[in-house]
Amino acid sequence: RPDLAAALRELRAQYEDLAARNLQAAEDWDRARCARLHERAARSQEAVRASRREAGECRRQLQARLAEMESLRGAHQSLERQLQELEERHNAEAASLQDTIGQLEDDLRNTKNEMARHLREYQDLLNVKMALDIEIAAYRKLLEGEETLFNMGSTSLSEPNPLYNPTYSFQPRGFSSST
Repeated sequence: RPDLAAALRELRAQYEDLAARNLQAAEDWDRARCARLHERAARSQEAVRASRREAGECRRQLQARLAEMESLRGAHQSLERQLQELEERHNAEAASLQDTIGQLEDDLRNTKNEMARHLREYQDLLNVKMALDIEIAAYRKLLEGEETLFNMGSTSLSEPNPLYNPTYSFQPRGFSSST
C-alpha cells in the first residue's frame, strides 16, 4: 500500500504539475492571444480612425470638387452664352459683308458697263478723228497740188529755173501734223 499511495501521490503531483503547467500555458496562450487581439483591436481602431479621417477628407474634397464643378458649370454656361452672342454677331457681320459684296459687285458691273460705253464712245471718236485726219491729209494734198500748179505757173511766166525740184512740197505752218 505505501508504494501505491506514494505512486498515487507522485502521479497526482505529476498530474497537478502537468495541470498547472497546462493551466499556465493556457493562461499564457490566452494572455498572448488577448494581447494580440488587443493589439489588433488597437490597430483596427487606429485604422478605423484613419479611415474616418480619410473619409472626412474625401467628403471635404468632394464638397470642394462639387463647389468647383458648380462654379465651372456656371462659367461654362456663361462662355456658351458669349459664344452664341459671338456667333450671332459674326453671322450678322457676315450677312452685312455679303450685302456689301453684292453692292460692290453691282457697282463693279455698272462701272464695267460704263467703261464699255466710254470705250465705245472713245472708239467712235477715234474713228471720227481718223476720218478727219484722212480728210485733212486729202485737203493738204489738194492744197499742195494747187500750190505746185501756182508755183509752176509763176515760174513759167518768169525765166525757167533749172534747179526746180518737183518733189519738194511746201507745208504751211498752220497745217502741221500735230493739229
